[in-house]
Amino acid sequence: MFDHLREDIQSVFHRDPAARNAFEVLTNYPGLHALLFHRMNHRLWQWGFKWLARTISTFARWLTGVEIHPGATIGRRFFIDHGMGVVIGETTVIGDDVTLYQGVTLGGTSWNHGKRHPTLGDGVVVGAGAKILGPFTIGRHAKVGSNAVVTKEVPEGATVVGIPGRIVTKKEEPEEGRRKAMEQKIGFDAYGLSEDMPDPIARSIRSMLDHMHVVDERIESMCKALKQMDSYRGSTEMPPLPMDFDCGDVPADGQEKATDEGESGSNT
Repeated sequence: MFDHLREDIQSVFHRDPAARNAFEVLTNYPGLHALLFHRMNHRLWQWGFKWLARTISTFARWLTGVEIHPGATIGRRFFIDHGMGVVIGETTVIGDDVTLYQGVTLGGTSWNHGKRHPTLGDGVVVGAGAKILGPFTIGRHAKVGSNAVVTKEVPEGATVVGIPGRIVTKKEEPEEGRRKAMEQKIGFDAYGLSEDMPDPIARSIRSMLDHMHVVDERIESMCKALKQMDSYRGSTEMPPLPMDFDCGDVPADGQEKATDEGESGSNT
């Protein structure tokens, strides 16, 4: 029992940088309180004291804002961050090292008896407000984005976003290393957002980086060829690009025309 409690406290430190000490975690984290209540309620449920288990779970919901059915099976090092509004159904199975954020629902879509709620593999992370509905499996180390609605099975390591939930995959492209090198060269980071997110602006910038890389290679090869043809030519390195351009004062069309007419009149 104390080993489980120690693991639960350590899991908070690993996943919440705001946690300062064990006493603060024990007294101010409703997700941990809800988990401790559930461990007791689950034992009572297995021993046949189902009414008592449901009553204590209702009391725990009043205290923590987290509703966990006593029949749900939860693994080790489970962490609910913030906690408010989390709902976990009766036949839910949760693996080890799973993280849920506020507003998550692990619910069912059927009124039939039996398995009605999802199964979450080890290391799954579910973002705030996400809804996982149905008796299917979320694979190990998968991620469910905030406010996503998932109604189908998710493979291991996948990321699910949107309504309805869709799997976002990142293609392994040979240009990835060249893009990063070009980013470092020009001092720009095109991946401020998650690389898994299909952002159209990020895709456009990636295309620009690919084009700049090709142009840079061609200019370098041309400079090398010119240097071989003319041994007296100096360095082939291109000068640095200034931060801004000074175009000078350009006169308006009327002023320029008046000046030209004045000069022609004086000449005559």
